[in-house]
Amino acid sequence: MLNHVRVIDGTGGAAKENQTIVIADGKIQTAGAFGTVTVPANAQQLDRTGYTVIPGLVGMHNHLFYAGSISLQGTPKGDVDEPGLMAVELAYTGPRLYLASGVTTMRTTGSVEPYTNIKIKQRIDAGLMPGPKIDVTSPYLEGKLGHFAQMHELTGPDDAKQRVDYWADEGVTSYKAYMNLTREELGAAIQGGACPPLKLTGHLCSVTWHEAIALGIDDLEHGPVFTDTEFVADKKPDVRAQTGRQSWTTLDINGPQVQELIQDLVSHHVAVTSTLPVFEAFLPGRPPMEQRACMPCVLSRPRAT
Repeated sequence: MLNHVRVIDGTGGAAKENQTIVIADGKIQTAGAFGTVTVPANAQQLDRTGYTVIPGLVGMHNHLFYAGSISLQGTPKGDVDEPGLMAVELAYTGPRLYLASGVTTMRTTGSVEPYTNIKIKQRIDAGLMPGPKIDVTSPYLEGKLGHFAQMHELTGPDDAKQRVDYWADEGVTSYKAYMNLTREELGAAIQGGACPPLKLTGHLCSVTWHEAIALGIDDLEHGPVFTDTEFVADKKPDVRAQTGRQSWTTLDINGPQVQELIQDLVSHHVAVTSTLPVFEAFLPGRPPMEQRACMPCVLSRPRAT
């Protein structure tokens, strides 16, 4: 039993103070004001004054890796040293930290070590390690000139279809398209042979959102301000534009261009994952991150020899 907790139930109602929650076999059995709930025999009673209980969070855009090497590999011109960014898999700490933060279900939204992610999911499902329920997303479906060293670069639409078919057989439950693939490659991936078809989301830059919607994409990440490049003046087909965010600064949210995009998303039932914390990092005047929470700061700190 958890006693004296604040309960936020997720319905939008006011928080309830000084509550008791009874848990048995991993599930909530009952909850109510302290002193009104029947105490089961031999119950372990825990005083959790000052704690808040909330429903489990569903993470729609999470990773099991950390891309901290950008602080070391980035050049003054904004380029990345070859062979590209190196992502570090967090196979042990990642699932535990998500769960400790209240995330009980998550989508990996792109893998750099897919077999590791599949094994993590299997271990969690079998009760062999702690962690959220995981929707394992495929390795990134990336085109030429990608930023990450660990990502395969597609050679064409046939390669895209083969990749999605292969990873469906291996046990992934969704796909992730990335910044430099072509419309043909994206279309082939969306039409891949998995049955039933798996959901495909995209962090797109070379393909615009209108183009992706027409191809049948299910979901779009980071946006649209962060990733939709269709309003870039010199945008070339199938080529990643570098200034997508800036192109949105002059648009009227109530204007015809933005409203047409919204209607296109709604009419085709395409979801948008906002990832608002990504935008927060670009806000002027944002308080600096504490060093203890800043992995790139830790990685670049001088080491004793």
